[in-house]
Amino acid sequence: MDKFDSYEKDILKSYEKDEWVSVDNPEEKKEEYAQYAKSTFLKNKRINIRISEKDFIDIKQRSLEEGLPYQTLISSIIHKYVSGKLTEKR
Repeated sequence: MDKFDSYEKDILKSYEKDEWVSVDNPEEKKEEYAQYAKSTFLKNKRINIRISEKDFIDIKQRSLEEGLPYQTLISSIIHKYVSGKLTEKR
């Protein structure tokens, strides 16, 4: 069994080829990226949507299976979609 998955192997290869460079102001960059992360998870917008009753029941059922509130599940689905991490099951 491989110690690393393909993503980790790609990172290791890149590192070994000296493709990584240090930033000039690491503390400044750290703060900048911390702000990006904070903004990503800031929930300050409210929306109203209409969905079919069947979809709503299915979402609520799925949220029970996942152990989280249905609003959180819906928010997670939207976030995964817009960030390109939600893929079709084939």
